[in-house]
Formats: sequence, structure tokens, C-alpha cells
Amino acid sequence: MEKITYDYAKISDLGGIMHIETTDFSPNEASSRESMLEQIERISDSFLVAHNERGTVVGYVAGPVTAGHFVEDRMFEHSERNPNFYGYQKITSLAVHPDYQGQGIAKELMSRFIEQARLKNRRGVSLTCHDYLVGYYERYGFVNKGISESQWGGEIWYDMTLELRKSR
Repeated sequence: MEKITYDYAKISDLGGIMHIETTDFSPNEASSRESMLEQIERISDSFLVAHNERGTVVGYVAGPVTAGHFVEDRMFEHSERNPNFYGYQKITSLAVHPDYQGQGIAKELMSRFIEQARLKNRRGVSLTCHDYLVGYYERYGFVNKGISESQWGGEIWYDMTLELRKSR
């Protein structure tokens, strides 16, 4: 099996990230190149990529840190810099190239992302997903909070949260 390495996203990863983004998500759901570039520039500390032995991006997970519990549509289009402490880590995108799916890359990206949120003392991790992915995220300890207010891409989404520490 090919060795996969994990690191924070760099601008040089943008082409590979966009190839996967436009392959794995419908045109209505995929983030724009400009939005992904802004995420790399502003929230690279919460944007992890997986590379194969040739240095090609084969997967990634990304999202901003905000005070609120849930993902909002604006987060797919614009990113502010992450605060240094507290907040809720969002996942706005988790994707693996089709040729690399089923090899545990998404699982490793999720594990690293959640651990990073723990180390930065985040209150929790939250994401939105389609109904058929609810069970997948429940395996990581996420709890289904019901239908989301997000209408990104004209789709119905479900809010999922993983509490890492109790709110005060």
C-alpha cells in the first residue's frame, strides 16, 4: 500500500484540492477556487491535506473556527482567521480522491482534525452532511442535531456536533 503523509494545506496544494472538490461534490455544492484559496491563506491551521508518495493531494479536511455551534452557508464562501482559543471547529469539506477511497484516508484525516481541535481547546467540532452520511459521522461520536438551517447548494443538510468539552 502506498504511503500517505498528512500536513497543513499550502497554496501549492490548491490545484489538487480543487480537482478533488469538483470531482467529489456537485457543482452546486463545490466551493469555488477563490474560496479554497482564501481558506488556505486564512485558516491553514485547520486545513489538513493527505499526499501520496508523489506529493499529489489525495484528500483533505477543512473548516473555520467560530463561536457558534453550527455550520452556516457563508462559511463556504468566505473565511475569517481562526481565533487562537476556544470556539467550535467546523468541517466544511472532507473529501478523498475516488482512486484513494476505502483506504482509511478520510478516517485518518478526521482523527487528526478532531485531535487538533482537542489540542487547541476547542469546545467541539461540527459539520453538516446529507442524511445518508449521518451514520458515518456518528461512528466518530458526532450527534445528529436535526435538519440544518444551511441550504448550501439547494440541498437538505443535517447538523452534526461532537462536544469536546462542556460549555461554561
